[in-house]
Amino acid sequence: MPVWAQAGLWGLLAGGALVIGAAVAWFVRVPQRVVATVMAFGAGVLISALSFDLVDEAERTGGLVPTAGGFLAGAVVYVAANVLLARRGARHRKRSHEMQGSEEETPGSGAAIAVGALLDGIPESIVLGLTLLTGEGVGVAVLVAIFLSNLPEGLSSAAGMKASHRSARYVFGVWGGIAVASGLAGLVGVLVLEGASPETVAAITALAAGAILAMVADTMIPEAFEKTHLYAGLAATVGFLSAFVLSHA
Repeated sequence: MPVWAQAGLWGLLAGGALVIGAAVAWFVRVPQRVVATVMAFGAGVLISALSFDLVDEAERTGGLVPTAGGFLAGAVVYVAANVLLARRGARHRKRSHEMQGSEEETPGSGAAIAVGALLDGIPESIVLGLTLLTGEGVGVAVLVAIFLSNLPEGLSSAAGMKASHRSARYVFGVWGGIAVASGLAGLVGVLVLEGASPETVAAITALAAGAILAMVADTMIPEAFEKTHLYAGLAATVGFLSAFVLSHA
């Protein structure tokens, strides 16, 4: 199977965790403390994957300057886009309770939440696809990290959407669309960057990693801390350690 097709399928699989999480939230009443704990665990997993499987690898293959520049640029672009979306009503898109604004309260917030979810998911799929360019198959630690972080993201956000009286068609349309877009992002990323210089691949990998870290700090960790308080740090630490052990197993 061509590498670009593999990237698309792996991206679709990772994005599918959002749909699974949304389905759980829609049909099962999950305590907010449980959602927050899993969110903290997923944040730790992602931070570990960023540290050891993405940024470190990018620096080794492409050099410090492209990696550092791309990493900072990714965070800046994400934060700038997130600020714009927050003003449109998507500030609390990952919150599991009524803090999400309804369409009646904030017209256009539904579209902003959907775009915000896309903003969160696309960088993850790009870096997942880029792990295939090493010729050693998909990065298992990165795949597991993205899947485990997407599950509580979909769960938490869908619970908030349901609490804000959004329809099942909207909820599953958003997450199903994000899953498909995730597959396409991985596919396109490989098609565009296959054969590119190591410096270019490193810069793009680091750019996506910077955006992911900004997303974790801005959306996942606040939700986790709000409901678990002092236990959020422990859950994140366990997630970090789990991903670290997996990447070195």
